[in-house]
Amino acid sequence: MTSQTIANTPTPDQIRRAPKVLLHDHLDGGLRPGTVVDLARETGYTNLPATDPDKLALWFHQAADSGSLERYLETFSHTVGVMQTRDALVRVAAECAEDLAEDGVVYAEVRYAPEQHLEGGLTLEEVVEAVGEGFRQGERRARENGRRIRVGALLTAMRHAARALEIAELANRYRDRGVVGFDIAGAEAGYPPTRHLDAFEYLKRENNHFTIHAGEAFGLPSIWQALQWCGADRLGHGVRIIDDIHVRDDGTVELGRLAAYVRDKRIPLELCPSSNLQTGAAASYAEHPIGLLRRLHFRTTVNTDNRLMSHTSMSREFEHLVEAFGYTLDDMQWFSVNAMKSAFIPFDERLAMINDVIKPGYAELKSEWLFRQTPSTSGSVTPEG
Repeated sequence: MTSQTIANTPTPDQIRRAPKVLLHDHLDGGLRPGTVVDLARETGYTNLPATDPDKLALWFHQAADSGSLERYLETFSHTVGVMQTRDALVRVAAECAEDLAEDGVVYAEVRYAPEQHLEGGLTLEEVVEAVGEGFRQGERRARENGRRIRVGALLTAMRHAARALEIAELANRYRDRGVVGFDIAGAEAGYPPTRHLDAFEYLKRENNHFTIHAGEAFGLPSIWQALQWCGADRLGHGVRIIDDIHVRDDGTVELGRLAAYVRDKRIPLELCPSSNLQTGAAASYAEHPIGLLRRLHFRTTVNTDNRLMSHTSMSREFEHLVEAFGYTLDDMQWFSVNAMKSAFIPFDERLAMINDVIKPGYAELKSEWLFRQTPSTSGSVTPEG
């Protein structure tokens, strides 16, 4: 093993400490199990399948681990069910920022659907302001604990509903107050992104950013519509782009027109390996398309999707990829820089995060092998020369 290999093979501790960038994380998919139990008790929500935090965490993971996107999405009725008050939204958002910072995430874009948090009488604006307040609280607490994180919000519209334009307008109104973009989410089959063209046309006229869940459970038509009809800046998941890539028996690769377009245009793919395994988009980490897509230099990024349902974190995602593909600290840096380049904050701020936070952080980790303790010789060896 060479010194270069030693320097670049990350340990679990190094993976956790590495500066990571997260673009695809759902607020209602990342609650602490204990918080779900607390909020259910405080708000009178009585439908939880378990009230012991450990048993509830296990239930979420098992229920989501069905191989079906539709079954996976059903688990959210419980987390959304306890997120119907201002105090609950503030707490969940603050803990989200703290948990991500503790895991070494330095920049995150966390998405949620304001329309799903109105049952307790909140307005759309009150939901956005409560979540924003929570993110700022979490950032401050992280800083007090010696960690730095910046969190931006993505406002999501549900693709089976009819409020996309309303949510897009809401995202535009709050774009200078912590909201960095827009998204649509929910079951893809039967709900193409073109149903919400008015929202996307509005955002383009306003020079605003948006990503679209596409190519997760549904195939290439969903990706094509998201890009060529709607004009998405990024693809939420986009893992099914692999269907337009042919690997021949001799190992050579042929890209179809859509795959070539995605790679040529550097369209970011918000890949979520653990979640993709749960919803049936990949059979194992070793077989996940991220390996081929990274080798072909697509703009691939690594994400968590739903930390509670997938029992994951950014560190766990990278641990799986290191084991499956032999990724190094250099690979981790490549994914992190890709994600930061693709973020929805201004260019100069992205560049500063890359040059002043991400690259120095990885350089420090890669140099640590030089300072490892060597066994004491206790004077038993005489230096030569």
